Amino acid sequence: MSNLPNCPKCNSEYTYEDGNLLVCPECAHEWTPGLENENNEEQKVVKDSNGNVLNDGDAVTVIKDLKVKGSSSVLKQGTKVKSIRLVDGDHNIDCKIDGFGAMKLKSEFVKKI
Repeated sequence: MSNLPNCPKCNSEYTYEDGNLLVCPECAHEWTPGLENENNEEQKVVKDSNGNVLNDGDAVTVIKDLKVKGSSSVLKQGTKVKSIRLVDGDHNIDCKIDGFGAMKLKSEFVKKI
């Protein structure tokens, strides 16, 4: 029986040590023992292309032309996006863009207004 704590994200009991980190094989969450938040959520900092910290509700501008997956459309440089929402994943910004609808963007291709 292991004396390691359960995963703070998914409560899995199958955690293991990897160097000085603890790792959950079920949800791939990694954390340093003793540094968990009181609400058990990892505080992730999302930064734009210039290194400015982004928050929910911020307005951003697209810094380069982006192809829209599944379409022949292009999201042009300089397009303004209002009221972004930060999410987990590779594309970490959820937003609605006029003329395109709901989209996901990578923070590395936007800058904060």
